[in-house]
Amino acid sequence: MVHEIRCSDPAVDVFKCLLLDMARQRSVQALLHLIVDRLQSREDVAVSRIWLTDSSPSQQTAERNGQPAVLQLEVCSDETAGTGSSSTSTQSPAQRQIAIGEGLVGRIAATGEHLELTVLNPPQEWVTDPAWVSREGIRGLIGHPLAFQDQVLGVLLVFLRQPPTEEVVTWLRMIADHAATAIATARAFEEIERLRTRLEQENEYLREEVHAAQSSGEITAVSSAMARVLEQLKLVAPTDTSVLILGESGVGKELIARAIHSRSLRADRPMITVNCASIPRELFESEFFGHVRGSFTGAVRDRAGRFELADGGTLFLDEVGEIPLEMQGKLLRVLQEGTWERIGEEQTRRANVRIVAATNRNLEQEIAAGRFRQDLYYRLSVFPIEVLPLRLRKEDIPPLAMQFLRQHSQRLGLPLPVLRQKHMTQLQNYAWPGNIRELQNVIERAVIRSRIGPLQLDLPPDDEAPPAPSAATDHARFRSSSSLPPVGENDLPELLTDAEVRQFERTNLVAVLEQHSWKISGKGGAAEFLGLHPATLSSRLRSLSIRRPG
Repeated sequence: MVHEIRCSDPAVDVFKCLLLDMARQRSVQALLHLIVDRLQSREDVAVSRIWLTDSSPSQQTAERNGQPAVLQLEVCSDETAGTGSSSTSTQSPAQRQIAIGEGLVGRIAATGEHLELTVLNPPQEWVTDPAWVSREGIRGLIGHPLAFQDQVLGVLLVFLRQPPTEEVVTWLRMIADHAATAIATARAFEEIERLRTRLEQENEYLREEVHAAQSSGEITAVSSAMARVLEQLKLVAPTDTSVLILGESGVGKELIARAIHSRSLRADRPMITVNCASIPRELFESEFFGHVRGSFTGAVRDRAGRFELADGGTLFLDEVGEIPLEMQGKLLRVLQEGTWERIGEEQTRRANVRIVAATNRNLEQEIAAGRFRQDLYYRLSVFPIEVLPLRLRKEDIPPLAMQFLRQHSQRLGLPLPVLRQKHMTQLQNYAWPGNIRELQNVIERAVIRSRIGPLQLDLPPDDEAPPAPSAATDHARFRSSSSLPPVGENDLPELLTDAEVRQFERTNLVAVLEQHSWKISGKGGAAEFLGLHPATLSSRLRSLSIRRPG
């Protein structure tokens, strides 16, 4: 609320108080009404009007088409209204607009010159209604452009009941100059408020979009390997422990990271992602910690680093094995102490950040080769989670294929194609060197091509398919992870037929159900243990003909 100064001497102090109070206004309309109301409180002022340049989109379009700029009558005071206060003009829209350069007001805006006139007998050409001039006792007129930084924003027009004096002319000129600055300031505040509101709305919209995207990208956990990943995820997500996600490119490591963040206590704060493989070596420090303007060539402004942006949230370091060795020591110090300095700045900054990292490299081999610091590895891999490649969990392929089929059909506005058994056989017989990302691309291409015919999968022939690691290599690599229990060489055959896979899954589900007293849903149920929705588990039990004994 604006507190106005009370004026004791209307002859002079009205002008002084008005100059002070104008600077406090943050609304253009409130400012304009303040000006005309205060001027109206003087006995020698009959009517005051303020015209502003029309900046509406329709007027901007008209100007681009060669039509002249116009002034819009924004506010007008008139004692004949009986209230003595300002009001929006009741003139017709045509009367409320004046082209710049036309008429008295238009010429003031066009030339930027001040104007003082005295009523003569007979009246001069600017008097359009002699009866009104006589009735109101108008003896003079003062017009001032509202100019700010060489730009005319409008015109202040004041009708007086006595000839203009030098003192009044000077005061009104000061008021017009201050009014122009105050209008520009108020417009700036209104624009800031508009942009702030828009930013809040866009932020809310983006949050909803991200939530929808994350919801549509739910982790499919049909296989026992992915069920184990979800079990680990549920254990570690509510903590602040550092997590290292291991797996080949395309297995969905970022999806796992987002699931950890969304189920953590930091879910209402941002998850900032850094793709370490895409950052030039010389920009790592600036990317992580930020810089100040002028700290190096190209630093034209201050820039916050990713640690600062992730304060209170999660920092996801994707492809962490790509960080240069000389940068790893600085990263380790920040992880240990939680403090850093921007490049070119001595101020120490602090942030509370949870680290989730991911890599497709074997970091233990990188350590042995001297390309990765062992102490940083231990700091990142407090809780490792290994995501197996798609070729080692082929039971996940059918539900993933159906999920992608629905998503792409809906996004492209196409009918849902039929995914037949022959398609499933093709998908499950392929080695998937690109893992889930490659599967998604194959399904998307098939959906697009289904517009002109039946669904066809674009998979390379067996003799052209990229070589995939052998089953023995896969088992040796992934079973060596501390996130999976050790097994003997004979505990799991290298290759399983489809019937053997289904029998293995059936045996595992029966064992889980017996361990949980055949309780499917709810807390402590089999679905919770397996990381499945109860409806999904029930459907799978029906497909495998699993029933509770008795």
